[in-house]
Amino acid sequence: MSDDDFMQDSGDEAYDFEYEDEDEDDSGDIGIENKYYNAKQLKVDNPAEAVDEFLGIPALEQDKSEWGFKGIKQAIKLEFKLARYSDAVEHYRELLTYVRSAVTRNYSEKSINNMLDYIEKGSEDAQAYQCMEDFYSLTLESFQNTNNERLWLKTNIKLARLWLERKEYGQLSRKVRELHRACLKEDGSDDASKGTYLLELYALEIQMYAETKNNKRLKALYQRALRVRSAVPHPKIMGIIRECGGKMHMSEENWEEAQSDFFESFRNYDEAGSMQRIQVLKYLVLTMLMKSDINPFDSQETKPYKNDPRISAMTDLVDAYQRDDIHTYEAVLRKHPDVLADPFIAENIDEVSRNMRTKAVLKLIAPYTRFSLQFISKHIKIAVPEVLEILSFLILDKQLDAKIDQEKGTVAVTSSSDVDRLRALQEWSSSCGAYGRLRSMVTGSVPRKPPTGPLLLAQCSPPGSVTNCRWACEDPDDKDEGKAPRGKLASAS
Repeated sequence: MSDDDFMQDSGDEAYDFEYEDEDEDDSGDIGIENKYYNAKQLKVDNPAEAVDEFLGIPALEQDKSEWGFKGIKQAIKLEFKLARYSDAVEHYRELLTYVRSAVTRNYSEKSINNMLDYIEKGSEDAQAYQCMEDFYSLTLESFQNTNNERLWLKTNIKLARLWLERKEYGQLSRKVRELHRACLKEDGSDDASKGTYLLELYALEIQMYAETKNNKRLKALYQRALRVRSAVPHPKIMGIIRECGGKMHMSEENWEEAQSDFFESFRNYDEAGSMQRIQVLKYLVLTMLMKSDINPFDSQETKPYKNDPRISAMTDLVDAYQRDDIHTYEAVLRKHPDVLADPFIAENIDEVSRNMRTKAVLKLIAPYTRFSLQFISKHIKIAVPEVLEILSFLILDKQLDAKIDQEKGTVAVTSSSDVDRLRALQEWSSSCGAYGRLRSMVTGSVPRKPPTGPLLLAQCSPPGSVTNCRWACEDPDDKDEGKAPRGKLASAS
């Protein structure tokens, strides 16, 4: 064999060997890829088996690669979904070892952020919250020496949000102060390049002060947040800030500013696709119950929601309130108890309800000089103790001059202006059709019992007149030994 033949044979052997080596590498990658996609097919029907498949991928790698990173990432999500929190934390620790070499910085940062968002949205109990806190701590520990300030800020803000949800205000305050320092320049002024993070921090603090009813600090931060001009924040962040601002204005009885903030909050939540827009729209409607005359459904943004069944209970309340219809108002609250599930709405509706019931009591007792607590309770459909509370308030507030006999359950009006009494009586009579009956009377005779109410005409002079009469009122529900006690006579001329 010649040297040339020998070299040629050797070259062929070398070529064949190299070809086989590359083929083995390719087949290895194909095997890993197949295992990954096979595991993905198992996710829906058999998630536990899918976890095992995903976790088997790193064992097939010669070096850490993107496939191992993706496999562990999928396994963690399934473990969290299956409430295997300790396994999820342990495998997240393993996942972070891939960040430095197996995947690019941008890809790893995006993946970690998405992972943390997934965990945050899926946390519903104490164990899940603890798992989420462990994830944040491991992330901060892993990235503290990588000079990745963006991921450090984002993760810390997520951790602060967790403490807000858990109402751990002490830890939240310390973390927010630390993050504020990270968003300052050397001269102590706000770093314009970190304006978006600043607004997120303001939103967290504002929510904390809103929950703790610290309106003084809330107002100062709210005004500072609105002065930030260097940021392009996520609309949800501005929705949060404006929502808290609206609640603050409501507590100050600044109805117009409250309505303006709630509208801006709704608009931002709507842009962000957040379901919180429905709740804020309820707050916007609530301002109409709090002495605001502006219709929130006049704008293009809110008009499509006017007949939304999730809003209908609030709009029905407004309609009943504006018509002074206490019975419809109470019926709406009974039919939709979920309206009061929101503490902010419940707090404000409670005040509106008291005002409605107080006005209804005044309107009902206007013609009477003597009545029973049970009479009011029956007509307005509220409990006797609440009737007593309302009457006591009216007496103390000097809106009613009367004495309450709690033993007998009766109330006697001690004095009143004849003119005011007649005006109230005429309004009451008009509502029940009494004037129609009076105009038909030409002899001055009095029916023994009026067909629609307790109004009795004592005598008119001249007969048929309705401007110079003496009136007597009685409460048909107040019986004493079979007789209905007559009220004091009120002169009208």
